[in-house]
Amino acid sequence: NHILLQPGVYVSRKDLAGETTVTTFDIRMTSPNEEPVMNTAEVHTIEHLGATFLRNHETWKSSVLYFGPMGCQTGFYFLFDGAQLTDGEAIRLLQQVFAAGASYEGEMPGCSAAECGNYRNLDVALARDCCRYYAAVIADWTEEKLAYPTK
Repeated sequence: NHILLQPGVYVSRKDLAGETTVTTFDIRMTSPNEEPVMNTAEVHTIEHLGATFLRNHETWKSSVLYFGPMGCQTGFYFLFDGAQLTDGEAIRLLQQVFAAGASYEGEMPGCSAAECGNYRNLDVALARDCCRYYAAVIADWTEEKLAYPTK
């Protein structure tokens, strides 16, 4: 229920793909229909930073299936192989992703015409601010908080 939904991390669904359970996390960064949505440059930059971090993570890169934005611009989806990565480990991994985004310095990954279809629409400063805010939101997140709110 998007009326009740607040920023946080939630299990959206668990699907069986062959013999693997694929877990979809709802990474909700803004309260739908209450707060302003993230702008395209923020979303796009967080996507680049988050996906690059996850694809290169020494331990979990083979468990990550997808990290990408929601069309409503209120958050992201994170899909992973639940047989390799538990929900608790996924929370800790997301805490790392957003902490890294909050302090990101350096060359923007995928910032060229050869690597991105809209490489001019990236804003590291705004993405850092969003990541800093969200890292604080999920700093103490636990598996008990993964269920969508019902009240």
